[in-house]
Amino acid sequence: MFGKGTKLYSIVKMVCPRCQEGDFFVANPYNLRKAGDTHEHCPKCGLKYEKEIGFYYGAMYVSYALGVALFVACWVSFNLFFPNASTGLQITIISLVSLAAGPYFYALSKIIWANFFFGYDKDAIRDAQSHH
Repeated sequence: MFGKGTKLYSIVKMVCPRCQEGDFFVANPYNLRKAGDTHEHCPKCGLKYEKEIGFYYGAMYVSYALGVALFVACWVSFNLFFPNASTGLQITIISLVSLAAGPYFYALSKIIWANFFFGYDKDAIRDAQSHH
C-alpha cells in the first residue's frame, strides 16, 4: 500500500511520480523563499514536471480540499474533546494551525496534483540513461 510504485509513496516522500527517486521540490516546503518551487525536470529520469503553462493551477482545488479537511478535523476534535471551548478560541487555534500548515499544504497539493497525471514507471531511469 505504501511501497515504491504507489502514488502514496511519491506523495509522502515528495519525489518524482514517474521514477520515485528524484526530488520533486527544489527545497523544503518551509523554506519560504522557495516554497512550492519544483525542479523543471526530474534529476533522475528527466520527466518534465510542468506539462503545460499553468499546469499547477488545478492544485488549488487540492489545496482547498486539504484546508477544508483540516478545518473539519480541528472543529470535530474541539467539539469532541473540548466541548466547552469558546468559539473565539476555536477560530484562533484553527487559524494558527492553518497558517502553520499552509506552506506544507501548498507543496502537498502540487505533488498530489502531479500524481493525478503522471504514473510510476520502474524503467524510467534506465530509459532516460539510454537516451543519453
